[in-house]
Formats: sequence, C-alpha cells, structure tokens
Amino acid sequence: MTGPDKRIRIAVAGLGVIARTVHLPLLQRRADLFDVVALSDLSPTRLAELGDRHGVEPARRYADAAEMLAGGGCDAVLLATSGSHGELAATALSRGLPVLCEKPLAYTLAEAQRLTETGTALMVGYMKQYDPAVTEAARRLDEIGGPAAVHAVEVTVRHAAGDQQLAFANLPPAPGDVPAAAVARLVDADQRLLDAAVGADAGARALYQILINSICHDLSLLRLFTGAPATVDHVATWPLAPAGPAEPSVEISGRLPAGGRYGIRWLNLPDYPAYRETVTLHHARGALELDFPSPYLLNAPTTLTAVDRHRDGERRTVFRSVTEAFEQELVAFHTMVTAGAPPLTGIAEGAVDLRTSQQVVRRYGELTGAAIGGEAAG
Repeated sequence: MTGPDKRIRIAVAGLGVIARTVHLPLLQRRADLFDVVALSDLSPTRLAELGDRHGVEPARRYADAAEMLAGGGCDAVLLATSGSHGELAATALSRGLPVLCEKPLAYTLAEAQRLTETGTALMVGYMKQYDPAVTEAARRLDEIGGPAAVHAVEVTVRHAAGDQQLAFANLPPAPGDVPAAAVARLVDADQRLLDAAVGADAGARALYQILINSICHDLSLLRLFTGAPATVDHVATWPLAPAGPAEPSVEISGRLPAGGRYGIRWLNLPDYPAYRETVTLHHARGALELDFPSPYLLNAPTTLTAVDRHRDGERRTVFRSVTEAFEQELVAFHTMVTAGAPPLTGIAEGAVDLRTSQQVVRRYGELTGAAIGGEAAG
C-alpha cells in the first residue's frame, strides 16, 4: 500500500466516451494524486492520440487490456471497457492491483462471486454516490430519522440520445481501425454471459442491459438512502412508438426495507432536449428533491431542494455545489488505495445491484410470460 500523499501510477483500460470526456481529463486535473502510466484500447488511432496527449510512452500502449495488466509498472487500474468487467477485474485483483471499475461490474452473480474470492480492493464507479448534493441529502435524511423516515422514493430518468448529451464535447468520429475479429470475440463473450444471467428472451435481455448499465445508478442511490429494494412488485416496458428506439422505457416499483415504497421510471426519449434525472425522497414532514444534469457535464451542479413546513407555509431551501462527483469518486479511490478506506460500493454491494436487477427481470417474466433463464430464473 502506498503512502497517503503519493501519486498513484494508474493504468486505464478502454478509451471510449467516458474515458475521453470524464476520466482522463480528471486524472490530468488531479495530477497531484494520479499519474497515467499505461493505456489500452482496441483502436490504434485512439491509443496514439490519447497516449500522446497524456504523455504515455509508446511501449505502455496496449491493444489488449490483459497484456497491459501483465506489463506491470502500475499501482492501480481503471476499467472503462465496454461490456462486463468481471474477467478483467479478476485478473487485476489477482495481480494485487486495486480496481476502479465502471459499471457494469459484471453480468452474472457467478462473476461477482469469483471477484469476492480473488480480492476486495475494488470500487464500482457509481459517481452519483459521491455527489456533494447526495452527501448533503443523506445527512439531512439522517437528521430526520434515516431510512425509516422515508415514505416513498420517486425516480424519473429522461434519457436523451447520446449524441445530444455529447454534442458539447466535439468528439471525433468513431475510428474505423478496430479489428473486426476482436469485436466479434467480445460480443460473443457478452452474449454468453447474458444467456447465463437472464436467458435468451430478447425483451428480458434488453431490460437487463438497461438495468445494469443505467438504472444501476438509481439502485445505488436507493441502497445509500434506504437500503436495496425489499420487493419488486411491478415491472413494465414499452416503446415510444412502433418504429421507436430499440431500447424500451422501463417502469419498476416495490417495497423498501423499512416499509416505504419506491418507483423508478426510465424513459428512453431520444429527442428530449437534454438528459435529466430526478430523485425525490418523500417523508412525513416534506421532501428531499435531487435534480441531476447530464453526467458528462463536468462541474455542472446537482441541485438538492429540501421542502418542509415552516409555521403555516412551505419552506424550500436549495443546496448546490460545483464540486464534480466524478472527481470526488477519484479522490475516494485514491484513499481506498493508499489508506484502505472502504468504497461506498465494492464487490458485495455491486452484487446486490446485480441481484436486484435479476429480480426485476424475473418479475418481468412473471408478468409478461417471457421465458426467463439463467441466474434470474432461480
């Protein structure tokens, strides 16, 4: 374990959108804590461009993430590759490397179990848990009685198209130099993992991928505020129109551990003007309302509005901070590596979110007649 003031030599696997727009710029901003020493990506163009930009020597630029891990010379690894991270995370942990893992942690509970047996120094990248507005909401909730005080939680995600969320970044077109055979191997591996998780039904697979790639952030907030859902009572999916987007909209509801209720609506709205997510915790004396902007907009404040009674009227107080949640997550990861501080979501908590997601898929099958297989059928 390195000293608390030492810069961590970090290797980054996967140079897609989240690495380009968020992780690499913030690692550069926090050069007091991190030194990017190795990169991996299937695209030689991306490797050359970002390797030059971040001063990574050509010998430490890899087409294969596993080869990068085998190359050594780093203290920790950030996994931002597409698909399941179970295998790469297990490889890193087996080499004694702490891991900051973008979601999804894995596709299957079997992968999560393997990680538990391999090591524990892993943080799942749920940056919303580190948002200053979320921290303040948790503090205020604790003051009024904690999870038992929550009557209901309402979540609404208006999911605008990715190109609208990323227009500000002026990213170059996707490179055309990614080897087709490598992509085919990755796709095949993910398809086999989806079969093992939920079976072959197309609707169940689409729902599961939305859960583990996006709604997982909302599940992580539920865990933080109230504990993971106790039940999944209702699940529905529906398209915008017969010729609408491939991914459906999703609605989920059920009971919280202390007896309150939760409802999540994830609305796939490609032409919506901007991404927006609201999380409202209702309690007997008012509400705590969180309004999240697009996650790609660094230092765009999340707004917390606390509503309660004051004398004979309503009082609304607003909390905002431009401190970036992703940056706070990186600072927490540095503390985990250097001081052993536990993350807000490690392997065990990530497995809870996988289990909840499979429970949602199982309920979807019960309500629609879809044939659910794999772990979710158990």
